[in-house]
Amino acid sequence: MKALLRVVLIVDALLLLAFGLLFLLTPWASLYNAMQLVQVQPALIGQAFGIALIGLAWLALHASIDGALTTTAARVIGHVNWLTGVLMLVWLLGLRTPSLTGFGQLVSVLAGAVLLIIGLGGVRLAGAVRRRDRTRGAETAAAARADKQAAKARSTDRSGSGYGTQPAAEPALPVASTAPAAGQRVEPDLAAASRPSVYSSTGASTGGEAGTSGTRDATAEAASPPRPPFHG
Repeated sequence: MKALLRVVLIVDALLLLAFGLLFLLTPWASLYNAMQLVQVQPALIGQAFGIALIGLAWLALHASIDGALTTTAARVIGHVNWLTGVLMLVWLLGLRTPSLTGFGQLVSVLAGAVLLIIGLGGVRLAGAVRRRDRTRGAETAAAARADKQAAKARSTDRSGSGYGTQPAAEPALPVASTAPAAGQRVEPDLAAASRPSVYSSTGASTGGEAGTSGTRDATAEAASPPRPPFHG
């Protein structure tokens, strides 16, 4: 759609350039007489108007190339064109002023109608392009905000997962002190004391019994009288 608007601007530039040159040649009376047009009096006003139209033609051509000026220039030039066309039709058809011959009046009426159609078409097309550009700008801004929020959410999730993978430190268990507190009664471990005492008492009793039996045998042998030899 913007390409079509550029084409309309080029057509506007050509029309404005043609009318600008025509008004710039206002002092050329023979040209106006050949085209059966009314010569502008004084010629200074016609030439000034021609310079203004040439300036608008340059603006339209520049706006067709520069995309930043396309919509604004098309709207301004379109309003200028259709208002000029309406003014021409009112004076030529309604007021019959200035009085022109048949060919001159036909050319002027056609020029006014062309300016009206092209001007209104350019204004409507410029409005449509401007609305579309605003819609695209809003969509682009919304997409940029969504991407920014998504990136922020990803960074938040990444940082949260990084902290979650670290193992939690186990709480230190208090070490029980084996030293008794002051004034505290220490209970003996009877089970631990009984285990080595069993083995020691068993060994001691066994050794004692063996030693006692040996002493008794030696004492008995020493106290008994010698036995006489066995006589057959």
